[in-house]
Amino acid sequence: MNIVLLEPEIPQNTGNIGRTCCATGTKLHLIEPLGFVLNEKNLKRAGMDYWKDLDVETYDCFEDFLEKNPNAKLWMATTKAKHCYTDVEFGEDDYIMFGKESAGIPEEILVKHPETSIRIPMMNNIRSLNLANSVAIVLFEALRQNNFSGMEFQGDLHRLSWDE
Repeated sequence: MNIVLLEPEIPQNTGNIGRTCCATGTKLHLIEPLGFVLNEKNLKRAGMDYWKDLDVETYDCFEDFLEKNPNAKLWMATTKAKHCYTDVEFGEDDYIMFGKESAGIPEEILVKHPETSIRIPMMNNIRSLNLANSVAIVLFEALRQNNFSGMEFQGDLHRLSWDE
C-alpha cells in the first residue's frame, strides 16, 4: 500500500503519518513543496524513532510523481468526492493521495479523477478532519479489504498471559 501526501504543510501530521506507515508496511510518498524540512525536530518527534525505518520517497511536483509511478492506481481522498471510501475496492499496491492541510487536493487534479476520488463521511458543518486521522481511517480500510496482507497480528500482553 502507498500513501501520497501532496504538499503537506504541518510536520507533526507528516510525522504521525510516517509512524502509521511504518506500523503498516506502507510506503510514504511526499510531493513538494513541503511546508517544513525533512530533518525538522517536530517531524521526527511525531514520528518518534520510527522515522529512520520509514520507506519514503520525495518528488519535485505532482507531474514528477506521475512520471515515476506511471502505473499507479491512484485514489484521491477529498471532502468533495461523490464516492465514500468504504464503497470502493482497494488493491494491495494502490496509492491513496491526500492534499495539503489548508486546501486539500486542487480541483484541477480532482476533475481528472472523478471515479477514484473518495471521501470520509462527516457532518456538513465540519470542513475536514485532521490529515493524520484521515490517512489512518482510509489506510486501515484499504488494509482490512486486503486482509491486512503482510501484517502480523500481535496480541501478547507485556506482563501477564491471556491464558490466566
